[in-house]
Amino acid sequence: MKKLVVLTGAGISAESGIKTFRDSDGLWENYDVMEVASIEGWHKNQELVLEFYNQRRAQAMAAEPNEGHKALARLESYFDVHIITQNVDNLHERGGSTNVIHLHGELSKVRSTLDENLIYEWGGDSIQLGDKCDKGGQLRPHIVWFGEAVPMMEIAARITHQADIFMVVGTSLNVYPAAGLLDFVGDSIPKYIIDPNMPRVNKKPNLHLIEAVGSIGVPQVSDELIEKYYST
Repeated sequence: MKKLVVLTGAGISAESGIKTFRDSDGLWENYDVMEVASIEGWHKNQELVLEFYNQRRAQAMAAEPNEGHKALARLESYFDVHIITQNVDNLHERGGSTNVIHLHGELSKVRSTLDENLIYEWGGDSIQLGDKCDKGGQLRPHIVWFGEAVPMMEIAARITHQADIFMVVGTSLNVYPAAGLLDFVGDSIPKYIIDPNMPRVNKKPNLHLIEAVGSIGVPQVSDELIEKYYST
């Protein structure tokens, strides 16, 4: 079974109603990004950061997987699918995908401020000041903020290097280190980029550009891959 590795970004979730990370003015729903999505912001105003992510969590839980998410899940019947996502929602899992790496964390989980290895499933509930871990430390969103390392990056790079097919959906390829994953894909490997606003990429062998939203482009590419590798 061929290994299909898929890198997804905000675009695939935007179709489900989840707003993209930030606009050109550096604001996220009228919040200064660095005030609510950085370790410095956390130290400055924990209550503001918790409220911001409580809103994001409620928004994510109200959203539903779209045809892009579902098409990726269906590919598991034909390929060894590994999804590497920059998104912090759980729409891939709710859409049926079983092998998902979250580079930037997960809204449905919280972790201890005393011990980063203490991670808890939290679901859609809000986090409040005073919610503590087993060691007595304040709980925080299980999110990778600006100024923090991306702990899953090494695993993602290793999986990408092993890909037989590589797909990119709904990302500008501007956010590093995730954007650098494309450089781990060998020249002989088929590469598909699906986005209505095609990111600027260096010309690479076996590169296929599909200018479409994920809910249209992913099913289209999925059908092509199944026909290519499984037609009799």
